[in-house]
Amino acid sequence: MKAVARLAAILVTGLFLDAGAEAASMQPYQMVRSLQRVQDRIADGDHAALPMQQKLLGIIDNRMRKAAPDDFSDPRNLQALLIYGLSGGNPKTLELLFSKLSLNADESRLGNAIVRYALGDFAAARSVLQDIDPKSLPPEVGPPVALVSATVTARDNPLFAVRMLDEARLLSPGTLIEEAALRRSIPLAAALGDTERLARASEQYVRRFLRSPYATQFVDTFVAAVVELHDTVDPGMVDDVTAQMSSEQARIVYLRLARKSAIEGYERLLAFASQKAMAHSEGADGDSDPRAVLYANMASVSSDNVDDVLAALNGIERDRLSSADRELLDAATAIAKAVLDEPRHTSAVTPPSEPTPAEAGPPQEAALENNDIVENEQNATAPAPPGTDNLVFPGDPVNEEADGYLKEMRSKLEDIDALLEEETAQ
Repeated sequence: MKAVARLAAILVTGLFLDAGAEAASMQPYQMVRSLQRVQDRIADGDHAALPMQQKLLGIIDNRMRKAAPDDFSDPRNLQALLIYGLSGGNPKTLELLFSKLSLNADESRLGNAIVRYALGDFAAARSVLQDIDPKSLPPEVGPPVALVSATVTARDNPLFAVRMLDEARLLSPGTLIEEAALRRSIPLAAALGDTERLARASEQYVRRFLRSPYATQFVDTFVAAVVELHDTVDPGMVDDVTAQMSSEQARIVYLRLARKSAIEGYERLLAFASQKAMAHSEGADGDSDPRAVLYANMASVSSDNVDDVLAALNGIERDRLSSADRELLDAATAIAKAVLDEPRHTSAVTPPSEPTPAEAGPPQEAALENNDIVENEQNATAPAPPGTDNLVFPGDPVNEEADGYLKEMRSKLEDIDALLEEETAQ
């Protein structure tokens, strides 16, 4: 245990050369225990431990390659090899080692499944892992097996994947495995239409792991899940989740939720999120976040208040918006002008004249700044997948020409988000 603590301490201080020298004299199981200690620091919110984890995986890989087959006659070292493989180990190293080891039938099947997983062959890994009960494995191996089983079965069997995530959490409470299991439960809950599970997992995550470096991924999946379940989700649940955050963190959540709702055309959710974003965006000087103003006015535009909305949109400082939101502002302004130009249908005798749509320029490519939830976001907007609904707000007097115009604006917004997704994927 002293060797494990020493290696972890060396990594914490950033003395990676000393860490490599220390690792040369350690057994594989001791090194993997050091990895688990670093991962526990990540779960507790130590952002600096992230590069340590990657460095330690490299050191372990080097040590594993130099290990002799006899080293793995010690069950602790064999379990360490399994955990290393399940933690993102080098697939070439795993293939090399498992090809040399003399294992019993169960160990060989599990080892082969881990190799297939590391190589990205989820189908082959799934055929084995879905038949393994994590509770039947050694206590240090069972939790990562459950987590990986959920990963490889999530698309084809989400109910089984959810059960595996629950087992991973129960078998490894307070660890990075539990953090990952809760975070990965969010999109599965959305896929299953399970709003109760979504609420429970989200509240548990923010209560336990809000300081995690992966919290920004949680926010992304949480917002996407709420938008996906917009017809059935209770907005009060979102308030319950954000109630455990700082005002700045809550503001980020509501801004992202408002933007995705605007792109998808989900009016009820847009109105809710934009109002909440406005409430959290008031600074000490009374200044409001321009994104909150933009989304709130997109939610409230109608033929009755379009003059006020257009004035608010025109008053937004464009240079405080990201490129993507400037495109969104242009689209919202054009829609408001189209509503303003629409004739009121007050006469059944005189047919209304057709509106003249405003010309819109081509969408521009924009770089997306993806800030962490625990940091101050400036001009950051999350890309949203294109939807199928028209961006039509309550009270819009829509005829065939106007509907075509709004569809055109909707298409341009989709093009913008497609470009954003390509940009962030690079």
